[in-house]
Amino acid sequence: MPKIDLHCHLDGSLTLESVRKITGRNVAPEELQADDRCRDLAEYLKKFDIPIACLKTAEALRIAARDFLLDAAKENICYIETRFAPLHSAGEGLNSRQAVESVLEGLAEAEKICHVRYGVIVCAMRHHRQEDSLAMFRTCREYLGEGVCAADLAGDEASWPMENYRALFQEVKKLDFPFTIHAGECGNAENIREAVECGAARIGHGIAMSGRADIQKLCAERGVGIEMCPISNLQTRAAKSPDHYPLREFLDAGLKVTLNTDNRTVSRTSITREMEFARKYCGVTDEELLRLEQNAADLAFADDSVKHELWKLWNH
Repeated sequence: MPKIDLHCHLDGSLTLESVRKITGRNVAPEELQADDRCRDLAEYLKKFDIPIACLKTAEALRIAARDFLLDAAKENICYIETRFAPLHSAGEGLNSRQAVESVLEGLAEAEKICHVRYGVIVCAMRHHRQEDSLAMFRTCREYLGEGVCAADLAGDEASWPMENYRALFQEVKKLDFPFTIHAGECGNAENIREAVECGAARIGHGIAMSGRADIQKLCAERGVGIEMCPISNLQTRAAKSPDHYPLREFLDAGLKVTLNTDNRTVSRTSITREMEFARKYCGVTDEELLRLEQNAADLAFADDSVKHELWKLWNH
């Protein structure tokens, strides 16, 4: 089956080969990959130390993006949206514009080889100054339709709740810049409500609205997409157990759910593995898996011509 991945972080999806090219040393898989027995989110996040340190130059970003897309093609991905935080890479000798241009360059190189369509989502981080995030969004908005497809807000939502970012996303809306928001990954369902009210077209994770019929109804009525990432959620302990993962609950509530990887390398996952999880633990049928992929095509931050291409794949 052709596959789509809408929620996939570049830093969490660096290939071992990319790290070798960038650092000049061979990295053992366990240095980048989380164990399914992670104790908590803090242990999981330690696996990002090497990737974040790697992505500090234009050439490193180009290599990472190129290898990322080529790797995704191996499991018959037909469209993928990768996200990264330009301000994480910006610093001495590199600004947000150069960072996003480098990622776009690497993806364009890979597309010529593997023919996988893509979009780039630029992330603001909750702990960064909002004026810096807005300046980054304004810069990256110039590349909308030229590889960049949307904006995002990521980071520690427990310490920095969504209500603090209303003004920021009012400005993003004025830029006519579509956006998704990480919300409800770590237990606060009200962050999901706030994100929807701010105008988010999609919600990253959203599992905190399990048992919250009111917020599920709001998302269903607004047609908001839910970017679910089961394997990652279990590793970070955002979800308690496979048997209680709320994918079936959300499908039955009429939510527009998609299956995604979050971090292909750190979580040792793929869309194929996420589908296998959905079948085994959530009772998802092959027909429903097809619907999840069709949801992803509908919800992609892509233009109509790309969506038409994606739909043709399943109509065959």
